[in-house]
Amino acid sequence: MPRTKSALKALHVSEKKRKHNLEIKKKFKSAIKSFRKQKKGDLKTLSSILDKAAAKNVIHKNKAARLKSRLSKTVEIKKVTKTKVKSKNKKK
Repeated sequence: MPRTKSALKALHVSEKKRKHNLEIKKKFKSAIKSFRKQKKGDLKTLSSILDKAAAKNVIHKNKAARLKSRLSKTVEIKKVTKTKVKSKNKKK
C-alpha cells in the first residue's frame, strides 16, 4: 500500500491506464480473431485498429506492422488459392 499522498495518486492513475490499455488490447485481439475466422476479412479496418493501439503505446509500432504484414499474407494466400481452384474447375 502506498504511504504518501502522491504515491496513492500514482497508483490510481496507473490502475486507470492499465484498464484502458486492457480494453484496447481486447478490442484488437478480438478483431484479429474475427478476421482469421472470416473467409473474407476487412484488412483496412483491422490495420486501423492496430495503428491506433500503436499510436497510444498499447503495443509497439513494430508489433503492429508485423501483425498487419502477417495478416495481409493470409489474405493474399486466400486469393491465390481461390484463383487456383477456379482455374482447375475451368480445365474440367
